[in-house]
Amino acid sequence: MPEGHTAAHQPRHPGSSRRRGRTAPKGRQSEPAAIAEVRALLGNAERRRDLLIEFLHLIQDKYGHISARHLMALAEEMRLAQAEVYEVATFYAHFDVVKEGETPPAPLTIRVCDSLSCAMAGAEALLAELQTRVGADVRVVRAPCVGRCQSAPAAEVGHNFIDSADVAKVAKAVVEHRHDAEIPAYTDLAAYRAAGGYQVLQRLRSGELSRDKLVEIVDKAGLRGCGGAGFPTARKWKSVLGEPGPRLMAVNADEGEPGTFKDRYFLETDPHRVLEGMLIGAHLVDSPDVYFYLRDEYPACREILAREIAALDAAGLLAGVEVHLRRGAGAYICGEESAMIESIEGKRGLPRHRPPLPFQVGIFDRPTLINNVETLYWIRDLVERGPEWWTGQGRNGRKGLHTYSVSGRVRDPGVKLAPAGVTVRELIDEFCGGMLPGHTFRAYVPGGPSSGILPASLGDVPLDFGTLEAHGSFIGSAAVVILSDKDDIKEAALNLMRFFMDESCGQCTPCRVGTEKAVKLMAARGWNEQLLNELSVAMRDASICGLGQAAPNSVTSVMKFFPSDVGIVR
Repeated sequence: MPEGHTAAHQPRHPGSSRRRGRTAPKGRQSEPAAIAEVRALLGNAERRRDLLIEFLHLIQDKYGHISARHLMALAEEMRLAQAEVYEVATFYAHFDVVKEGETPPAPLTIRVCDSLSCAMAGAEALLAELQTRVGADVRVVRAPCVGRCQSAPAAEVGHNFIDSADVAKVAKAVVEHRHDAEIPAYTDLAAYRAAGGYQVLQRLRSGELSRDKLVEIVDKAGLRGCGGAGFPTARKWKSVLGEPGPRLMAVNADEGEPGTFKDRYFLETDPHRVLEGMLIGAHLVDSPDVYFYLRDEYPACREILAREIAALDAAGLLAGVEVHLRRGAGAYICGEESAMIESIEGKRGLPRHRPPLPFQVGIFDRPTLINNVETLYWIRDLVERGPEWWTGQGRNGRKGLHTYSVSGRVRDPGVKLAPAGVTVRELIDEFCGGMLPGHTFRAYVPGGPSSGILPASLGDVPLDFGTLEAHGSFIGSAAVVILSDKDDIKEAALNLMRFFMDESCGQCTPCRVGTEKAVKLMAARGWNEQLLNELSVAMRDASICGLGQAAPNSVTSVMKFFPSDVGIVR
């Protein structure tokens, strides 16, 4: 052997006895104890990829956070890459992911809603005061809309909500620290069937009511999707039926638009009217599985649905249809139907590029019927009362009924069932008891943040699909927020844009960067009209989904109708 060389310098050949195999796999390894803890939580549930978010909820609920050790264990148990599990867990706001070396959050969290209606009712002051009073075992954070705008400001202690919250109420809830959601009184299965419930479904299943006749009734009534887009329901049904099976169905109960709380009202009062509409839709498109996607801010609705779906099963009314109750995790973007599909499949809620549309390629790549809670709520009435009953409703030349979620500066906020086409002035005076004492009607948000802010001078425009577009707005989810002469229009617009900035999924640059830049420009003393208009055009033209496309409405509407409020001189 040449001088200076040793055996360690000899070249190794394949199969050489000097090569040693690894004694452990590459990467960080799961702890046996963590794997045992995760297995205990998952029980006998199938380790399916689409159940990833449900499993993350089990860990979050049990430990109050999701540690790195549990993430690794869950990835191993589900045979997924750790990065895949991590990216899903960190996408959703309600999962508290704790990295190695980080301190877990306090065992109890207080969330204070900071969306527009709650901000107008003093949420910022409540948040600041609570942050100075809590102890080390309590965490206080701000939260986007929690669907309780009629009783603003709203706070959440654990899984229990406090309406018209103040420091004393929150402090009492902290002491009580209930772990289960408070369930309101509602119409259960027995009461619903006693009043004729599920007879329409039985007529459809028996053939007494044909599929064609059902579609014809809904078509003649002109029922439109009530989740915000307003797409004709019968046309959507026909589109799904035009696709070859097997098909699936989903219920979109992820209302997250600030100011919207109508779906919660229906589910907390008359859930079976929605469930019957759901089963009618499932029968129509021959869907053996229905995915009911419910926002995580509605724990009482989740408990009600779990109870009543089990009751339906026991009564034999599901008739072979399996209902999968899926829990959102704090992502407004999942109200967009393609993002909801991604979430149902256990992924990040990133909107899909279109085409294809969900009725062509939906859940698990199968044609999928997606209906909103309120849309399904009306199906039984349309069949029992006939389409003429529906078209006989309405005002100002419009037809049908509409459910308006009204909050802000009115005496009696809440869910208001009113004729389609009612004006905001009629809504305030006839359905909400007028304005609050000392407040004069000045502006309103007609359909959630996406619809912008309109002046009181447009208070006589009918609130319905197709009536507000000429003014750069739309009815959307009919989330009506009333502002008065005591409110700062600029701050209101900034609140709406901050919401979009926080809720952007980040997939596309125009929305991710555009909302952030808009917030900075809107926070300035005087708005740069030209620059904000250019930014708005870019966001509308290039964003993937409706969030980025509609977010600029809060900017452009204020510049158009309230220029002096934002320092624009004309």
